[in-house]
Amino acid sequence: MSAYASLTHALAEALVDVLRFVEGCEDEEMDQDDAVRMLEWAGHILSRLSDEQRGEFLDLLGKMAEEESDPARRAFLREFPEGFGLVEEPV
Repeated sequence: MSAYASLTHALAEALVDVLRFVEGCEDEEMDQDDAVRMLEWAGHILSRLSDEQRGEFLDLLGKMAEEESDPARRAFLREFPEGFGLVEEPV
């Protein structure tokens, strides 16, 4: 039995962890230009979600954050929507 309720949930977990890893890489771990390109690419893909898909993803990120026991990962999950352009940044 899967640890995830759906394929969407499993893929969201994987995406968050990959992007968190890339964002946290030091210069000697990953070329910073490559890291920026990867993060921008992810932002571009996420910007193409329909309103319905975006809402579903935001709900899932919120649920993931609520259930997360690691404070650093929980913070990343909470900041993810703004950081990747899923919601408008507050003025």
